[in-house]
Amino acid sequence: MTTPDPRTIAVLAAAGFPVDVLTDEQLQVFATLSEEELTLLLDIKSRLDDVEPEVQAHGSVAGGALF
Repeated sequence: MTTPDPRTIAVLAAAGFPVDVLTDEQLQVFATLSEEELTLLLDIKSRLDDVEPEVQAHGSVAGGALF
């Protein structure tokens, strides 16, 4: 198991992830992401942000898990 890295949460918050609404368990999962997983998640968020008006309308359908 990967050791939790609290810096990961700071990186996610800086990228616009709403970390303040996540449960402790969810934060634990995010804090244990590998460097590759974090990079992928940030890339996906960046691409979604690039098309925000189109994705934003579907936020309630998708559950907003990544936003």
